[in-house]
Amino acid sequence: MWFDPACPFSWVTAQWAAEAGRVRDVAVGFHVMSLSVLNEHRDDLSPGYRAHLDRQWAPVRVAVAAAQQAGPEVLRPLCFAMARRIHHEQNADYGVVVKEALSETGLPAGLAAAADSTEFDETVRVSHRAGVAGAGEPIGSPVVHVDGAGFFGPVLTRVPRGEDAGRLLDAVAALAAAPHFFELKRSRTERPVFG
Repeated sequence: MWFDPACPFSWVTAQWAAEAGRVRDVAVGFHVMSLSVLNEHRDDLSPGYRAHLDRQWAPVRVAVAAAQQAGPEVLRPLCFAMARRIHHEQNADYGVVVKEALSETGLPAGLAAAADSTEFDETVRVSHRAGVAGAGEPIGSPVVHVDGAGFFGPVLTRVPRGEDAGRLLDAVAALAAAPHFFELKRSRTERPVFG
């Protein structure tokens, strides 16, 4: 699963992936993608949204810096700690979000410096491209790969729990196994609900 902790749809889908991994015998790996990278070449964005995307580099920079230092297994707890603060607590101060998430996960506080550095931007781009490459373009966030097939989505507005999460994974796996399946979509009628 590739997700940006600042993306609300990614956050809901990441929680589903973790829950599905709890009720099914699957290994769920978490990787970084970035809405900032996804949209960096678009010239049709408002200045306000562009500024928002510029700020969203902070969490993903810190995530990849932490993974380089402590291993990829830190991505799930760190990104989840950041996403909870961003989406549940509505904390838009990414500097605080990063520092608190690093503390919660026992990672070195010094990793927070990556938030304001471009040193890790290429690492973010490489991870992002790996997710997108399996799904094709144009896509959005999140991206999942199942048995070699990549998809944009599933885009969820609520987190399925227990067997509901497992059944959704079963359905995604069945679609991934169909070599000629490409897209299934309907319009969203609600924003993500956290809680």
